[in-house]
Amino acid sequence: MSSRRAWLAGAGILGAACLLRGASFLLESPQPPQPARSIAALPPGTPAATPAPQSAPATGAIAIRTANEQQILQNVPAGLSVFRFADDRRILVLDFASLYQQGMTLNRVAALIEKAGAPRNRVLPNDELLAAIRADGSTVATYYYGHDYSAFALRRFFELADAEKIPLGPDEAWLRQLLDQVGWSAPGAAGGLISIPAVGADPNVTLSARYAILHHELSHGLFFSDPDYASFVHDFWNTALQDNERAGVRTFLGSEGYDTTFEELMYNEMQAYLMFTRDPGFFTPARVGMSTQRLAELQMQFLRGMPTGWLHDALAATPVVVSAPRPKDHARRGAEFLRDG
Repeated sequence: MSSRRAWLAGAGILGAACLLRGASFLLESPQPPQPARSIAALPPGTPAATPAPQSAPATGAIAIRTANEQQILQNVPAGLSVFRFADDRRILVLDFASLYQQGMTLNRVAALIEKAGAPRNRVLPNDELLAAIRADGSTVATYYYGHDYSAFALRRFFELADAEKIPLGPDEAWLRQLLDQVGWSAPGAAGGLISIPAVGADPNVTLSARYAILHHELSHGLFFSDPDYASFVHDFWNTALQDNERAGVRTFLGSEGYDTTFEELMYNEMQAYLMFTRDPGFFTPARVGMSTQRLAELQMQFLRGMPTGWLHDALAATPVVVSAPRPKDHARRGAEFLRDG
């Protein structure tokens, strides 16, 4: 919910922060309420709180723990926790106590990989990234609430930054160290990196919102780490959805700030939103012009055809029902959404 958040966003998703801290203060003035941007976006009409600046992660070997979805969900990071996902160790999860630090680590990558209006062939320097974030109506903290990127995209980010001599901030340098440590800097290395915010990172990040972001982003992690699953999603996008349904998904994602010309991003976000995002504060079938009945049909078809494994089992355990949003309750999502952690 690249994610993309900006929820997840989804979608969609790599490895660097947006600004040097010296420039970031320009983003910290209050912003007017904005519509939701992705899986990690604020509920519509909710003003964004700006976390205080955080120091860069400590140097030295990075501690990485192995944990399942429920264990990650229940983690309370004291700064930044790093996990290998127990059900697929090709997926890394960055769990940030601070939305600001998450942004400083990953926003610049988001701009390169998936944000509409940003170039796909160069890394934005600080002034241009600052302008892009301000144009989005966001701050460093609220540009995305969750990120997801492939190992390939992360390598490309750092290669372009080096070629263009773009100075990296300390959080971005830490991310490069992490990639080196896990072997993702090597050509051909595969994997998926996702990030989530801690409960209370701002008033909108409740436990159920954190669950929704984590579950959405884990589906992106599998997309990046498993070529068979990515191939299945591609085929499903082209054959199971009708032309008007693909157009509805594309329009929805465009309204959330995704680059709709990036086809892989479109079907990657399709699977994360339509199949694995059940919190109506973040997604309902009406947002893509689809009935609940039609979405349930697609979910069942997706389940029948998708490769077996942990994500298949998670979808099988989740009811194919998406409710309408509760009035004035977008930011307080109940524990009923914590079904299959």
